[in-house]
Amino acid sequence: MTAPDPKADLLRYLQDARDALLWKLEGLSEYDIRRPLTPTGTNLLGLVKHTAGVELGYFGDTFGRPFFGENPPPRWYTQDAEPNADMWATPDESREDITGLYRRAWEHADGTIGPLPLDATGRVPWWPEERRETTLHHILVRVIADTSRHAGHADIVRELIDGAVGLTRGRDNMPPGDRAMWEAHRQRLEAAAREAGEAV
Repeated sequence: MTAPDPKADLLRYLQDARDALLWKLEGLSEYDIRRPLTPTGTNLLGLVKHTAGVELGYFGDTFGRPFFGENPPPRWYTQDAEPNADMWATPDESREDITGLYRRAWEHADGTIGPLPLDATGRVPWWPEERRETTLHHILVRVIADTSRHAGHADIVRELIDGAVGLTRGRDNMPPGDRAMWEAHRQRLEAAAREAGEAV
């Protein structure tokens, strides 16, 4: 039994969620990674773009390490950007641009997380003044929750695109079964839902 290392545990869960989110883009066309598959426009590349911005803000600006420094940030990252600008990719933003930015955001975030203790304080510029001060521990938990939530969104969007499922590469975390088994399972659930709905 090794001594507990809370920061290493948090970083591992954050990296697992980061990797899962990027993995959901693999093998898909430019159209499929961008296409909106919910009424609110949820799409795979937009989820990656959003989570890149989350890490840049919370692990950069909050702890006095702005990623963009003296360079102007992209329009979608600014406070006066149009609503949801970080949740989709324009035609001139390539997959490589956005996934590359996400990986650089990880490096920048890890450069903040590594040297600081979990109780280090930072200030979140976009939070209300009275609660802007927070700890690295709080921010890590918040970003893990946000990234994991969006990885779950990506799970569903990817399944809607081509039926691909799985928790991580090489670990699908699903019971065994072929397409016919899953279709029978889905039909059984549909029938149960209808029966319950009619009973009300």
